[in-house]
Amino acid sequence: MAVEILHDSMLRIASADRAEENLGSGYGGPNGPTEGPVWIREKGCLLFSDIHGNRRMRWAPGEGVTVDKEGTANGNGQTRDHSGRLIVCHHFSRCVDAEDLTTGEVTVISDSYKGYKLNRPNDVVVKSDGAIYFTDPPPKIPLTPADHYPEQDCAGVYRVSPDGKRINRIVSDFINPNGLCFSPDEKVLYINDSNAGCKHIRAFNVEQNGMLDLGSDRLFCDMKGDDRRGFPDGMKCDIEGNLYCTGPGGIWVMNPEGVHIGTILSEYIPVNLNWGDDDWRMLYFAGAFTINRIRLDIPGVPVPRGPLG
Repeated sequence: MAVEILHDSMLRIASADRAEENLGSGYGGPNGPTEGPVWIREKGCLLFSDIHGNRRMRWAPGEGVTVDKEGTANGNGQTRDHSGRLIVCHHFSRCVDAEDLTTGEVTVISDSYKGYKLNRPNDVVVKSDGAIYFTDPPPKIPLTPADHYPEQDCAGVYRVSPDGKRINRIVSDFINPNGLCFSPDEKVLYINDSNAGCKHIRAFNVEQNGMLDLGSDRLFCDMKGDDRRGFPDGMKCDIEGNLYCTGPGGIWVMNPEGVHIGTILSEYIPVNLNWGDDDWRMLYFAGAFTINRIRLDIPGVPVPRGPLG
């Protein structure tokens, strides 16, 4: 069995014998992980992060995996904005930036909040109005003397306004905020917590100004009861609102009501994921040291939303 069917509705997404495909392995160094897969539709290729290798990798049909860029400041989670720029969270250099994939020009989106450096930005999404949302888990030990503190006084989730002029910490009570994802209509923002004592996904209603209705905070899914390998990290939605999140055993699939309807089982310990191919039905996912994919029957929400998607 390659797909664990927990509810008949999962059969609309994949049959029980649908198998994953490994596209490459050996990335991430001894500590891993491979991260940040993002499909570049106009070029027909996938980019992903080799964090500890300090490089960005590229996979394309018929070419396999090649090095796309050396010296990425340890890029982690990635997405794209409406102009097609690659938006990257830099886990160790503690910033979020935008890279023009044609010219190579890099623009810093955010590296601080209220005068203090960010901790270690992890994952990022772009809303249809151009606002950028990213998670910033707790700090780790500085890698170099120059990487000094003080840091933020808590883990947080941040929003950068569409014009790039304002940054707000919109949530501050997560222990280890990691993946985040909008529902297809962008009325809900899902945020997960990778901390071993949490291992859950929370949901928040999104207000018209792009901020979160904190009073709507609710537990969407709890993964603590499953002792298989894996934890909540990357998240994406399909066009019908089903949520896909890495978790124990592989990739959990939950319907919009939070019911766990199935699991895409994987031996590679999925860490992050993204939709791809021209029809957006291919789910690409990064394992601890691998890059993989599985074809599904309901398309995902394109990245970016807009003309390039």
